[in-house]
Amino acid sequence: MDEKLISLIIPVYNEEERISRSLEKVLDFFRMHNFRYEIVVVDDGSTDNTLAELEKFSPEINVISYKPNRGKGAAVRTGMLSAKGDIRVFSDADLSTPIHEIFKLIEKINLGADVCIGSRAIDPSLIKMHQPFYREFMGKTFNKFVKAFVMKGIDDTQCGFKGFTSKAAELIFPKTKIDGFSFDVEILYLAKKLGLRIEQVPVEWYND
Repeated sequence: MDEKLISLIIPVYNEEERISRSLEKVLDFFRMHNFRYEIVVVDDGSTDNTLAELEKFSPEINVISYKPNRGKGAAVRTGMLSAKGDIRVFSDADLSTPIHEIFKLIEKINLGADVCIGSRAIDPSLIKMHQPFYREFMGKTFNKFVKAFVMKGIDDTQCGFKGFTSKAAELIFPKTKIDGFSFDVEILYLAKKLGLRIEQVPVEWYND
């Protein structure tokens, strides 16, 4: 397997019901494929038993926890800047994009991309379980607006599966300001402004 250190950053907020299942899947995957890896889970001010669930996996994962809740953008920023990996990937806690899709991000980065993002728009047949209609409609409308006015050429800014070289992460994330919903757009805007090479790959996706 690739000798580069892979950091997986998972932001979590009130995920006590499913984070253990997700971490078991991730750990099994990394062990099976002999990755050099670290897993950084950022507990973004959870008010349930998420932290207790995370502590069961110590020392196999690195846990960062703070209060109060600051938003997914803040959690991803914290994880990216704490990670040590040569390649740093963030993923949603529910693994809506299955962890095996990380191969696609790594391949593109190894071929010269600074940033590689998972896209649900390139091949819609890979969406195995759709969101409710109203959420999917709103998401597509938002992406069309962003593509037209902010990020031309990017088909899906909101998929929660994105990879960065360490250099790209350390250039982009100290400059981010947005902690909430639109942080993905800010990340990609900054990457483009910095002249970084952005690639997109089609990924499987399941609404959970």
